[in-house]
Amino acid sequence: MIPAQFEYVAPTSVADALAALAEAGDDAKVLAGGQSLLPILRMRLNAPDKVIDLGRVEELRGIREDGDAIVIGAMTTYADLLASDLVREHAGVLHAAVKEVADPQIRHRGTVGGALVHADPAGDVGAPVLALDAELVVAGLGGERTVAAGDFFRDLFETAVGEGELLTAIRVPKHTGWGSRYEKFVRVAHQWSIVAVAATVRVDGGSIAEARIGLTNMGSTPLRATAVEQALVGKAATEDAVRDACAAAADGTNPPSDLNGDADYRRHLATVLTRRAVLAAAGA
Repeated sequence: MIPAQFEYVAPTSVADALAALAEAGDDAKVLAGGQSLLPILRMRLNAPDKVIDLGRVEELRGIREDGDAIVIGAMTTYADLLASDLVREHAGVLHAAVKEVADPQIRHRGTVGGALVHADPAGDVGAPVLALDAELVVAGLGGERTVAAGDFFRDLFETAVGEGELLTAIRVPKHTGWGSRYEKFVRVAHQWSIVAVAATVRVDGGSIAEARIGLTNMGSTPLRATAVEQALVGKAATEDAVRDACAAAADGTNPPSDLNGDADYRRHLATVLTRRAVLAAAGA
């Protein structure tokens, strides 16, 4: 189908983008990579009066080091993230997850910030950002504010980005030296996750000193497996010890039931994938 008619705006600065957004109000949609928005427009599931394309806002692109964190611009593509030595060294689980996103065409067009604001619980970016305790920088006409990843995802396709605001950057604390793994289960290649687990682990002297685990598609938002994280601390990085600690991986989750599997099947998958991810991240 052909989208309904709309006004197209391509600002070149965050300030101009915010002004255009304020002028249009609820009648505008923001275009980042377009991998989610364009199909919706073509199917006329949404018919905005104005589309604000952020593709020319260069200040929203790039990855830089900032003290004990790395800062990723919201319009940074998956491909640029994968090419970044900073991400690979200091946020390995995010690098591992993005490698599993769709195919090269999508990775060269899709953006990290666009995926986070779209907030599909089956998307591959939310869980690692959550596991890394990232902070998300949100800008509005009144200035900037910072939102912890744990507070960013509100509900299905709903985030802390309010009306008239834009996500501008993701600040990720450095997890240098931590092991990382993203275990993704799908029926066919390039599919949305049926279940996936993002694990980053710090091992000291053969025991797990710290662990951070994010779950994909186990509820209406990405989730942290905090019970497992706590249970892993001090445990030997062995099959038996990790299996026992990961038994609670699905506790407190509310996975969907659909054609790919019912909720109980997903709970089982979460337990298995968490064990695999932790063991791989710990180098066991």
